[in-house]
Amino acid sequence: MQTRPVPPLVVGAAIIDRGRLLAAQRAEPPELAGGWEFPGGKVEAGETEQDALVRECREELGIDVSVGGRVGQDCPLHNGMVMRVWTATIVGGEPEAREHSALRWLTGAELFDVPWLPADLPVVEAVHEHLKES
Repeated sequence: MQTRPVPPLVVGAAIIDRGRLLAAQRAEPPELAGGWEFPGGKVEAGETEQDALVRECREELGIDVSVGGRVGQDCPLHNGMVMRVWTATIVGGEPEAREHSALRWLTGAELFDVPWLPADLPVVEAVHEHLKES
């Protein structure tokens, strides 16, 4: 029996603090610059999704996070990869935009005030429900 190859994974962090979500504005590539997303990146060989998320938050934002549960569904990306988003809480440091143009904390009422990248939008809807419950 043949198995289908698993597409490469990208993980995103829905970092929630005091009822707000941290959004990151893309600096590059040009076709995505200016759009807002969940911080994160590619899962490297030998890493779990959670380990990749912790590493990416440290690299991109200069923070340490504790990874919670999955939020939303798998999101296919334009490059053939699949994104999975996990909730996360900051356990050390203050977020800084190391690889992004800007960072912004958004309340539930402000979630749709920024132009989210299309792949992130379905998960933003799920996070919106999560924020309403907390």
